[in-house]
Amino acid sequence: MRNVEPDGEPSSSLIGGLRLARRMGALPEQFFSTLVAKTEARVAAGHDVINLGQGNPIDETPPHIVDRLRSMAGELRYQRYVPFSGLSELKASAARWYAARYGVQLDPVREIAITMGMKVALQEISLMVLNPGEEALVADPGYPDYWSGIALAGGIRRSLPLLPANGFQPAWDAAPASRLVFLNYPHNPTGALAGPDTFSGAVAYARRSGAVIVHDLAYGDIVFDGRPATSFLAEPGARAVGLELTSFSKSYNMAGWRLGLAAGSGELIAGLETIQDHLHCSQFGAIQQAGIAALESPSAVVAGQALRYQRRRDALVEGLRQAGWEVAPPGGGIFCWAPVPAGGDAVTFANFLLERADVVVAPGVGFGRFGAGYVRLSLTAPAARLEEAARRIGDVLPAWRDGGSPDG
Repeated sequence: MRNVEPDGEPSSSLIGGLRLARRMGALPEQFFSTLVAKTEARVAAGHDVINLGQGNPIDETPPHIVDRLRSMAGELRYQRYVPFSGLSELKASAARWYAARYGVQLDPVREIAITMGMKVALQEISLMVLNPGEEALVADPGYPDYWSGIALAGGIRRSLPLLPANGFQPAWDAAPASRLVFLNYPHNPTGALAGPDTFSGAVAYARRSGAVIVHDLAYGDIVFDGRPATSFLAEPGARAVGLELTSFSKSYNMAGWRLGLAAGSGELIAGLETIQDHLHCSQFGAIQQAGIAALESPSAVVAGQALRYQRRRDALVEGLRQAGWEVAPPGGGIFCWAPVPAGGDAVTFANFLLERADVVVAPGVGFGRFGAGYVRLSLTAPAARLEEAARRIGDVLPAWRDGGSPDG
């Protein structure tokens, strides 16, 4: 499969002798698949590999959420189809959560939709908004799953550069007109929080260009050093021009449960629920009930989760600094974003760390062309493993700076 920032039509894909639709040929290439295969081979060969290349939470879902699932799974009403638009009780709970967390007042019927996780919702939104040939701006570097829905919709992906000199914030005055924009703060992969003018600039941009703004708030509860995350919907005018997506995966360690929320423009919510009616028939009702238990969790549950990641961040950043690699601590999220030492190539450096230190990191170019020269390190491992990873990296950094290579 090949990625197209199309100048022309992608060719059809072939599997064996069968020809598939052209849209399959337009899907982005899975950049990290080669690294994953190398990692698996390294593990299979008996190496103790520390995988900091993926953002898969390792911690347990809080017991009260699991208990709600257990108690509701036996309910006959949830062994049948639930409403395709989801449980009204979960929407009402989400409206209360938004009001308490961000001071945003939402109509639970018109302005909230339930999604089967974030990944599915991202594809649905592109299919809902984009016509073939229309352009979408994607934060670069940014989460690669934004790209897939654009390709499936026949859209054209353009970069919205996030540069370190600008604190990884968009330069809205330089942004070309588009139909759809994907933002994400706290930001994956850089860990930046939204700047004071980022959301107001997004609203102004949407008004002059007619774009739909989609803000991915997956890491809204994972913020550090006492600084608050902000909701796009708290910005005046935001609700008229966009949507915000919220995930249960990181805040409550529910990544495998596949549950999320969309909130914002009533028109966009109606469109999202329409396309969901055609694609699937809502998440298992007992999981939605567990989502209510999550949103109604004591504040200490989420605060403890943020503190856990902050301690891991501090362990990794301090360990890398002691090893001679200066890494800026992220303001939020579950990743560190670090320039390759000595200005080297990120893919070569990632291969070097895997083969010399048994540590996996993700090359930044996999998050867009403005990720070149960086690597992303996940904070999902326990602090002790992060400290061990930093020690291993420190052991091999002198060889890297001396021009080492994975094979050298």
